[in-house]
Amino acid sequence: MEGTYTLLVELADDATVEVGALGEHALDRGWYAYTGSAFGPGGFARVGRHRELAAGERDVRHWHVDYLLGHPDAALHEVVRSAGADVECAVARRLPDGPVEGFGASDCDCPSHLAGLVGDGSTVLATVEAAHTAAQEADGR
Repeated sequence: MEGTYTLLVELADDATVEVGALGEHALDRGWYAYTGSAFGPGGFARVGRHRELAAGERDVRHWHVDYLLGHPDAALHEVVRSAGADVECAVARRLPDGPVEGFGASDCDCPSHLAGLVGDGSTVLATVEAAHTAAQEADGR
């Protein structure tokens, strides 16, 4: 199955993360939401690859989010999906501006696909779910 997904990542401590060609970035401890698309070969299997990297079962980094997920203080807690909906940019625009310019947005004109979120896990999850719902409704789904 294909669609759009958002990974909810908690960074336990302040960290400096090397993000490929984007260089080093200081990130504050807290919650981050990365929105990506799972269209093409494998579809949502990409999410499984992200989970493996976050669990330390995989080392190869292909996408910007892999650098965050591979940091020892980062934990992947939740994944919100919009199956069959190509709403990656629409979801990203409904979340707060990201702390890293261009993160996950090298193939579009969005400022970033990584958002820093404030609140506890349930508040962050509700914010991301609302962004997915609104993006799908605007897309006519």
